Amino acid sequence: MNDQSLDPSIHIAQLGERARAAARQLLGASTEAKNRALTEAADALRKATPQLIEANGKDVDSVRGTKPDSFIDRLMLDDDRIEGMASALEAIAELPDPVGRVLAEFDRPNGLKIERVAVPIGVIGMIYESRPNVGADASALCLKSGNAVILRGGSESRHSTREIVACMRAGLKAAGLPEDAVQTVQTTNREAVAELLRAVDYVDLVIPRGGRGLVELVRDQAKVPTLLHLDGNCHSYIHAEADLAKAVEIVRNAKLRRTGICGATESIVVDRAVAGQVVPQLAETMGADCELRGDAEAVALDDRIKPAGDEDWDTEYLGPVASVKVVDGLDEGIAWVDEHSSHHTDAIVTEDADAARRFMTAIDSAVVMHNASTQFSDGGEFGMGAEIGIATGKMHARGPVGLEQLCSFKYLVYGSGQTRP
Repeated sequence: MNDQSLDPSIHIAQLGERARAAARQLLGASTEAKNRALTEAADALRKATPQLIEANGKDVDSVRGTKPDSFIDRLMLDDDRIEGMASALEAIAELPDPVGRVLAEFDRPNGLKIERVAVPIGVIGMIYESRPNVGADASALCLKSGNAVILRGGSESRHSTREIVACMRAGLKAAGLPEDAVQTVQTTNREAVAELLRAVDYVDLVIPRGGRGLVELVRDQAKVPTLLHLDGNCHSYIHAEADLAKAVEIVRNAKLRRTGICGATESIVVDRAVAGQVVPQLAETMGADCELRGDAEAVALDDRIKPAGDEDWDTEYLGPVASVKVVDGLDEGIAWVDEHSSHHTDAIVTEDADAARRFMTAIDSAVVMHNASTQFSDGGEFGMGAEIGIATGKMHARGPVGLEQLCSFKYLVYGSGQTRP
């Protein structure tokens, strides 16, 4: 359904009322019921594979020829990706229930016993762009953590999103849980996004997942609290003491495994001490698969590297392009990364443990890696089952946002008749 006749204000209020009611019901949901909803939804996804592929084909056809290949890759579903969505739901079902965890306990001198206990946030508004699997991951994480979710996927993925939401709701129904715990905005009218961002009576937190334009829109217009996921201008720094064969392999994976994800390396920083060896190796291993744009020193080392412009150092390409910067030692490398990073994920490749420690301490990013591909910056790879996004801010949650990060807490105070003097 994509009903442009819907009044955005009324529609979002209706979704919000139903989500708030569903969230109240989820407060009493057992772990077993939530897990059953997830496994039933996974089964529904597998059974709906033909319909999902058909719906996704409509989405892909609607943008083919007008969007870059990296966008099409993020949008496209096939048998393996649908199985991946279903498997992620089952993996989340296997994780411990985050709700009700006792985070801290205090015994006061007056006999009061105080517990800090994890509780759901309430109603989550999830605004995302082209990747339809985000809807499944977000729904599953919200459900397991006891939250209701209102999805607003990109207009390009609307057919896929409708089928995915139907599967999630089927799982909820089979488990005896409120179907309205997972809902989707039924119109592509952009005013609906603005209404969702202002829905303070119904929505407790909005999470945007997409490009800088979307995230900045949410940041600037939201009245509801937000958990922001800014762009991934990720760096891989090859230090003077790197194992060069290892470094080239890591960087190739970090850039080219999937170029359209936020954890892909966009900028390769090379220590001058090894640049004469590394830069030609990078040009060779990237080959025709990736355009390299470098500073004057990198270009002089290999004519397959094109000159970079000023904008290249701050660009999230989300495609087969990477910048190459030569730096003079660890301090300059740290300074360069700190200046140009979006503070999502940055990595150092080195066999020098002290250099790695200095880099990892100094770089103020949500995720900092040593001798590993930046594409490991992912909730599934972190053992979270899936993620709802990578938070690049510093409040409440940072890095991959999984089950624990979708909980708040409250204090439970147990007395035996105490009165305050």
